[in-house]
Amino acid sequence: MSKHTRRQLLKVTSVSAAALGAAAPVRSDEKLAVLGGTPVRRGAFPTWPVIGPNEDRAMEEVLHGKEWFRYSGKYVKAFEDAWAKQLGAAHAVAVNSGTSALITSLTALGVGPGDEVLVPPYTFLATINAVLLKHALPVFVDTDLETFQIDAKKIEAAITPRTVCILPVHIGGSPADMDTVLSAARKHKLPVLEDTCQSHLAEWRGKKLGTLGDVGCFSFQASKNLNSGEGGAISTNSPELYARCMGFQNQGIVRGAPASVSPVAGCNMRMTEFQGALLLEQFTRLEAQMRVREQNAAYLTEQLKQIPGIKPARMYDGCTRNAYHLYMFRYDPKHFAGVPRARFLQALSAEGVPASGGYGTVNKQPFIKNTLETRAFKAVYSSSQLASFHERNACPVNDRLCEEAVWFTQNVLLGSRSDMDQIADAIRKIQKGASTLA
Repeated sequence: MSKHTRRQLLKVTSVSAAALGAAAPVRSDEKLAVLGGTPVRRGAFPTWPVIGPNEDRAMEEVLHGKEWFRYSGKYVKAFEDAWAKQLGAAHAVAVNSGTSALITSLTALGVGPGDEVLVPPYTFLATINAVLLKHALPVFVDTDLETFQIDAKKIEAAITPRTVCILPVHIGGSPADMDTVLSAARKHKLPVLEDTCQSHLAEWRGKKLGTLGDVGCFSFQASKNLNSGEGGAISTNSPELYARCMGFQNQGIVRGAPASVSPVAGCNMRMTEFQGALLLEQFTRLEAQMRVREQNAAYLTEQLKQIPGIKPARMYDGCTRNAYHLYMFRYDPKHFAGVPRARFLQALSAEGVPASGGYGTVNKQPFIKNTLETRAFKAVYSSSQLASFHERNACPVNDRLCEEAVWFTQNVLLGSRSDMDQIADAIRKIQKGASTLA
């Protein structure tokens, strides 16, 4: 985090603390909007994505240039170079999705049938699908309740002779505890694949996420902070991993690979020139949007910390920048007259503040059990291995988090300071009127 950014955040925090006392009080007799009262806010939050004339020009240039394939055009390569430079990585490989980035990276690391990959249970299912598609077993390491991240202190206990990779996910834009992750990886000589799909430009001790492990994976799907509808990228400092990733996403054709990299079967996961050009233009706004999110998140956190039963996600000490793809907090119904989270979310939406309950318990989803019962997995793993898999993957802390979590999406944090005040006011209003919802 730059000195300028630190000064900005300190300024926001000091201003927000003073503003708390000046906030307009919520009347205790005010009727909740979900029960027919007047909403705290009626305006919309900023829409996503943000576009301008520069995107129009870029799309027209690609269209009329008629070089839409990445190896005959210039935009994908230009984006790869710009992205690697921004991250401080030696190499970047653009692909057609974040999921493709994960599959490509796992392939480059040699993950395959019979292997185990350590993953968090609080993640989007793409992380798990990528491991299963390599016919490896995703072994779940429970969640740290306060940070929403993988509990890195529990990683070593999950390592077995079959473990071949540690795959932390930086959920919501906030870093996992990379000191502990990397320490375990070094001790057991395991590669680290960072799932940074939600964490563009976030930092751990001043280094960009996606550059601390052996390889990092990014998503540019429509909801992401850097967006091309679909798209992804891989970052690495290893020439060999770079060559393997470049080859795999291009049907196994490795261009200019080191002699140590042997050709293998690949796939078509190439990014198009349209995506590359769009990302280059969206990239021009990313840093400014990051600063707005950081400032609004700092301000909102100071307000929400004062509301009993609302616990914003904590960041580890090593986090020097949070990308805030999500603003995450935990909701305790005991401080809201026992109102269930689902009813709280409904009431919050009625007050003009869209929110969600976040992820479910992915480690318990039927698609995992059904996949392990397929012929391919039964051919690789013994019946006792598959039977013990479910016992090994209980994650009680994550179960609790999935019952308490509340999210705001990143575009909410692109709003005004007044928008942040209204979010806090809406929650205070619901708390004061909670007995009418019970």
